Amino acid sequence: MEFENESLKSDSALGTIRIADEVVSIIAGLAATEIEGIAGMSGGLVGGIAEMLGRKNFSKGVKVEVGEREAAIDLYIIVKYGTRIPDVALAAQENIKRAIETMTGLSVVEVNVHVQGVNFPEEEEKIEDVSRVH
Repeated sequence: MEFENESLKSDSALGTIRIADEVVSIIAGLAATEIEGIAGMSGGLVGGIAEMLGRKNFSKGVKVEVGEREAAIDLYIIVKYGTRIPDVALAAQENIKRAIETMTGLSVVEVNVHVQGVNFPEEEEKIEDVSRVH
């Protein structure tokens, strides 16, 4: 069986350890939920439809490339209006790198953050208030 692109495969004295790419994606997605300033995840190039954090599909908006010992991550996010985008992106990069390296033993060579949009919560609240009046 070949596992190069489907999972991380590692042999130890006791047997083989396999970590699926989907697991790495979920770890990255969960690490992204911890960052203040990220409003949601985007499907990336697929229509740009945002999915708010807190949903069960934590791999949404995360693309991973996993080799035998290294991983590269692409994260597609929606940021909250008023946050400093470079700070949010850097915090996401650091948290995702730390989480993946700690949990999987992989070396994360890059975390590319793609900001797909900005969430304006004040406008959403105003629209809801107007619709309640009418």
